Amino acid sequence: MKQLHKKFTDDQIKELITRYLQKKIARKYIQEILGIKKTRFFALVKRLKDDPKNFSILYSRRIPARKISKDTERNIVKELKIEEGLIKAKEVPIKYYNYSYIKDLL
Repeated sequence: MKQLHKKFTDDQIKELITRYLQKKIARKYIQEILGIKKTRFFALVKRLKDDPKNFSILYSRRIPARKISKDTERNIVKELKIEEGLIKAKEVPIKYYNYSYIKDLL
């Protein structure tokens, strides 16, 4: 399921919640339209009531997703180079990538 901010604009959400507050549309119907549950719905209602002029469902990440530290990346590259050396070494008795041989070495 797509995120709420990808399916609807701020104005669309505002309009639906405003209609709910005016008792023109039932909560369950709006939840069905938005594809959200009761807790998320009331969190949006509270945000709209607290600051209607600056209400927004958009957000920006503070920390990039799926990012590893430079130290971790360097360590992974180092370990991969060691394994590459083992695979390419003629004295190592492997025809294919041999996990058990590398495990025994470690």
